[in-house]
Amino acid sequence: MVATGSRTEDGVAPLRAPIVLAALILVAGVANINLAVANVALPDIGEALDASSTQLNLIAVGYSLGLAASVLYFGALGDRYGRKRMLVYGMTLSIPASLVAGLAPNFEVLFAARVVGGISAGLAYPTTLAVITALWSGAKRTKAIAAWSAFGAAISASGPVLSGGLLEVFDWNSVFLVTLPLAVAALIGAWFLVPADDGDVAATPDNIGGVLSIVLVGATVLALNFAPLGNMVTAVLVLTAVALVAAVAFVIRQLRVRVPLFDLRIARRRTFWVAAVGGIIVFGTLMGAMFIGQQFLQNVLGYSTLEAGAMIIPAAGAMVVVAPQSAKLVESMGSRFTLLVGYVFIVAGLLVAFLTWDEGASVWAVIGAYLLIGIGVGFAGTPASHSLTGSVPVQRAGMASSMSDLQRDLGGAIMQSLLGAILTAGYASALSDSIASSPEAGQITEQTESALTKSFSSAEVLASRYPQYAEQIMSAARNAFVDGDSRAYGAAIIVVVLGAIIVAFGYPNHAKEREAMARYASQQRLTD
Repeated sequence: MVATGSRTEDGVAPLRAPIVLAALILVAGVANINLAVANVALPDIGEALDASSTQLNLIAVGYSLGLAASVLYFGALGDRYGRKRMLVYGMTLSIPASLVAGLAPNFEVLFAARVVGGISAGLAYPTTLAVITALWSGAKRTKAIAAWSAFGAAISASGPVLSGGLLEVFDWNSVFLVTLPLAVAALIGAWFLVPADDGDVAATPDNIGGVLSIVLVGATVLALNFAPLGNMVTAVLVLTAVALVAAVAFVIRQLRVRVPLFDLRIARRRTFWVAAVGGIIVFGTLMGAMFIGQQFLQNVLGYSTLEAGAMIIPAAGAMVVVAPQSAKLVESMGSRFTLLVGYVFIVAGLLVAFLTWDEGASVWAVIGAYLLIGIGVGFAGTPASHSLTGSVPVQRAGMASSMSDLQRDLGGAIMQSLLGAILTAGYASALSDSIASSPEAGQITEQTESALTKSFSSAEVLASRYPQYAEQIMSAARNAFVDGDSRAYGAAIIVVVLGAIIVAFGYPNHAKEREAMARYASQQRLTD
């Protein structure tokens, strides 16, 4: 893939740059919207499939799991066999994955379909940024990445709105089927608009490293999801051990193989690893906040699915508006400053949720929290992606774009798993304490308590069976959910503050960043 087209002082862009970029954004949009469409439907899915809180967490995180586990490996395959080919394969696979998810009869099938859908996105999504890196350069690349980042995040954030509207009319299945026409349009766009390339025969993919990366990410995410379950201690220990062994083996493999899947010599650059950590936290916080926030709005505040989904609109709009300013700020003030500006807004949004989101939370408290988080992601998203792509030579664009995508997907999988686990544990603990302190505690059987603490949906089902106790049951469930929700947002604040400290002290200042990026751009070898 050769960067041919217009060349100006601002850099290089391909022929028909706007429509090529639009096709790439549409492909990325299919991946992004599938990340979020399940969140609004979780209460309905829980009731329809009698799913536990942990099962709902897995349904929500399944797509991120498949995408995060495969994205590094498939990015390398794109470098070797052609990026357009990966776009087409990914969009093709997404069609049956959406169909199976939409027709799933139980949790197991739905979770499997979500994972396969994530794998399809792993084929296509990293390639979109790799193509931008290969075809655009200079300030034009920064602007293209800003548009890609903003619209991708906005499409992801708009998923709940679309889902909420569908759920007002149709069953939960509809939220997975709605992406079918988008996938078809993205497939057509990738086929006819994206320039063809044959890949690089010198870019030998590290297949063993690819398998190890899949095992590492998969085991880590599953261990986080199973952690709050008392009867899954053995599974958590085994998964953690597998993840640690895979991590050690992966590092050893990458240091010894001739053409590594993930070049640790490049990854040790501060403009790379600090930006990667920063992006994991930024995008993970956005997805985690949407994940637990959508359940809070419906379960505690009683919002309809459409009302709950619509609360994301301020965040989506903020990301689109702020991202171009973020690109300008990166050029004028540097990535570190821009990242930290984003972190300040994200922490402010999380604080609003932590302090005001209870049973009496106003609509303005909800909008304010989402708006601040959206502004923060809008500022931080561009430098997080730009720094990664600028830290590697063009022939390793697949590695940079894969890491850029991995920071979103792994961040989303980790933060959704972490916040979901904290929410689940907090809800169950608070509800158990409420039951224990109740005057009727002696009349509540172990089976009934298990049903109440299984999930909020299970509590709703139990309340419908015993209408004489419905108000007491739902009041206790709502209070317990607020307790778990507050714990999750408190944990998110701690994570984001730690991320800000890493960026502040780990990322180079503007002058040193410019010097480093110029040096990396002039290099045509994989090593310093």
